[in-house]
Amino acid sequence: MIDLVNIPVGAAGGYALLGYLVVFFGLVLLMCVLLIMGAINTGKQKRAIEKAMPVADKSAPVLTLENTMPKATGTAGELKLYNTDPRDAAMVMAIVADSLGKPINELRFISIREVTDDEV
Repeated sequence: MIDLVNIPVGAAGGYALLGYLVVFFGLVLLMCVLLIMGAINTGKQKRAIEKAMPVADKSAPVLTLENTMPKATGTAGELKLYNTDPRDAAMVMAIVADSLGKPINELRFISIREVTDDEV
């Protein structure tokens, strides 16, 4: 019979190390299972895409997210930028559209001007 109250330090360290090894082995096995499942699902998706693609024309454009999404309809006219970088203006328009919960093509921006500390 093993005395579990008065375990020597070396044996306790060995048991702890064995416990850590069991846990990490289980984690590695779980990671392997997830990688295999991901590879299987990716293969299924590729086969489904290949079935849906026409095979006749090799010069046909490749389907990507950009050319499969419908384009936004209409334009909201001219936008005038005053002392503003176009990248900053695009971020402002995206933030406004997000905060209003509307698509950006339904909003009309007439002009965007940077306000400096002197004007505040």
